Amino acid sequence: MPQAANVHFFDAHPAFGDCRSEIVAGLQREQKTLDPKWFYDAEGSAIFERITRLPEYYPTRAEVSILTSQREAIAQRCGLGSVFIEPGAGNCAKARLLLDALRPSAFVPLDISADFLFAAARGVGEDFPWLEVTALCADFRDFRSFEDHLPVGRRVLFYPGSTIGNLDPDHAIEFLSEARDLVGADGGALIGVDLHKSTGRLESAYNDAQGVTAEFNLNILRRVNDLVGSDFDPDRFAHRAFYNERLRRIEMHLVSEQTQSVCIDGLPFHFEAGESIHTESSYKYSVEDFSDLAARAGLQRRETWLDHDGLFALHYLEPLHQ
Repeated sequence: MPQAANVHFFDAHPAFGDCRSEIVAGLQREQKTLDPKWFYDAEGSAIFERITRLPEYYPTRAEVSILTSQREAIAQRCGLGSVFIEPGAGNCAKARLLLDALRPSAFVPLDISADFLFAAARGVGEDFPWLEVTALCADFRDFRSFEDHLPVGRRVLFYPGSTIGNLDPDHAIEFLSEARDLVGADGGALIGVDLHKSTGRLESAYNDAQGVTAEFNLNILRRVNDLVGSDFDPDRFAHRAFYNERLRRIEMHLVSEQTQSVCIDGLPFHFEAGESIHTESSYKYSVEDFSDLAARAGLQRRETWLDHDGLFALHYLEPLHQ
């Protein structure tokens, strides 16, 4: 497919060795873990798009309703002509809702899945021919890996989908601190945050009747097999998601259905029946709690928009000025 003149690519994908050491370290913990960023190969990204359309999964519908109904107010707050940066952009569907109103000087989608990202960026370039698109394949939580490739201009970071909730509060503060440094004193950040609500509503969203979320969770094992040559058998694991009310987070796990061992280059990892791999957390915040979290990162909440049912929040943050 020919590349549009207004679309540019840079690939800073982590090296194989980095993947292996990180995955091995997670599986060697007492509570075995896999970083949720490994969900998003082309197949995982496609499965997640199906999740967003499920009747039980409210966050995408709620956030899209805010972006659609409040786009002019959002553009007024963010300002026109910015370099609009979206880490974890996926198919860029949410950014598309704002581009005509924001009229950014450049749009920078970032994602770890190169093929999926590049296809999405081409589509944006074709549908918005006036817009410069710079797609960066990178680990979007390592700003140093791509900062030098950003276009010149005032920066606004767009982080929708409550992806900030995948980080525990301390790491969320670190991320927001780095975001503050990235956007600079005159920039801003537009952050989507899922709100705390009833356990039943939350657990339903992550345990859909069609089993698509289970398929998404299990696909991470196939992804890890591709990355590091491990021999996970997804049929020997089961999806489990529950709301940890004390920590105010959804936890997703893959539970071993039998005693088994999995190997990476001859290095064994033993599982007892019922032992799990923690694959994702999704923290939920009140508006006030997230405002306090942002302040600890040197950011002030300037405006918040909620959906009609009060399920989801979109916050605009700016660096605190001393």
